[in-house]
Amino acid sequence: MNKADIIETINGFLVEEFEVDGDTISPEANLKDTLGLDSLDYVDLVVTIEANFGVKLGEADFVGIATFQNFYDLIENKIKVKENA
Repeated sequence: MNKADIIETINGFLVEEFEVDGDTISPEANLKDTLGLDSLDYVDLVVTIEANFGVKLGEADFVGIATFQNFYDLIENKIKVKENA
């Protein structure tokens, strides 16, 4: 899965599952502010990521994640680690 596919998949389920306005999603946008998720929503986000990409995310993974680009990079790196395992 290439980076464009990862971004398209993430943005797609954010719009569908979390009812985020697709126009507000951009690489430099603040993830937390744009999504406006509460703690339960973050659990749903983690479950959705795991279901779509087969990678595990923990609380520590979100440290330092500020923008959508940071989030895309995190998922891309997790996928690479999984593929190389």
